Amino acid sequence: MTRILSKDNSNGQISSRFFRNIREKMIEFALFLAALSSVGTTFGILYILVTESWLFFQEVSIFDFLTDTQWTPLFNDKHYGILPLLSGTFVTSTVALLVAVPLGTIVAIYLSEFASSKLREWVKPILELLAAIPTVVYGYFALLVVTPFLQKVFTELPTFNMLSGGLVMGLMILPLISSICEDAMRAVPVVLKEGSYAMGATRLQTSLKVVFPAAISGIGAAYILAASRAVGETMIVAIASGLLPNLTVNPLQQGATITAYIAQVSLGDLPHGTVEYQTIFAAGLTLVILTLILNIIGYFLSRRYREIY
Repeated sequence: MTRILSKDNSNGQISSRFFRNIREKMIEFALFLAALSSVGTTFGILYILVTESWLFFQEVSIFDFLTDTQWTPLFNDKHYGILPLLSGTFVTSTVALLVAVPLGTIVAIYLSEFASSKLREWVKPILELLAAIPTVVYGYFALLVVTPFLQKVFTELPTFNMLSGGLVMGLMILPLISSICEDAMRAVPVVLKEGSYAMGATRLQTSLKVVFPAAISGIGAAYILAASRAVGETMIVAIASGLLPNLTVNPLQQGATITAYIAQVSLGDLPHGTVEYQTIFAAGLTLVILTLILNIIGYFLSRRYREIY
């Protein structure tokens, strides 16, 4: 009788273990498919961009694309120089980073080293709510609120300008920088801070000379991620900065970015297969390459300055 019961128990355990392994394999396969879908989507996007851009570069030389100072594919006098769109992207992104990087870093230092835990629990979620606001709302805020205010300071400032779009875009990416930097600073071991305090350093000195350098890997990654976010922003610059490609580095003038041009042309007015239509793929491929370069820089910086404790 005892042998029969033990045999039944062993069979039940084997059956239970078998079905548990099946479930784990199914879960593992589902997770693999989820990861594979993201990779496949990326390769699919790159395939479309490369194939359509190849057709475009059969009609327009790469040299003219990279050196021509005019971008007028929708005009009678057609020029296909990407430099005006690059300059608009560079100016608006630079203005945004000049706003977001110092303010975001200051906020991160305060929340990590100076704010009480109760205040941090209130401020950080409220700050991160800024990232949940639709970018089209930011765009109209820049056009209807920030631009009239700036026109009181710069009397000749046009209605559409890159300064207004860049400032509001900096406000939009500020929570991204502050949140990631604050997480990186709070990950610094407490023994480093205690050693600094034991040497007689103040809280500010410890924050700037111990915590900040120790968290520089995560902070640098936050800056690169914010730069990629600024380069890829569409609605704010399309609404506030205008859609006129202008080769300039003056933020007080109107300018168009790569993303704003893609949004302008992707409305379905141009016939599929024309050179004008294929310009959005060439511009999109340029944007992907810029973002890829930023991500590679961020990867090597994080590897170079990573601290292992």
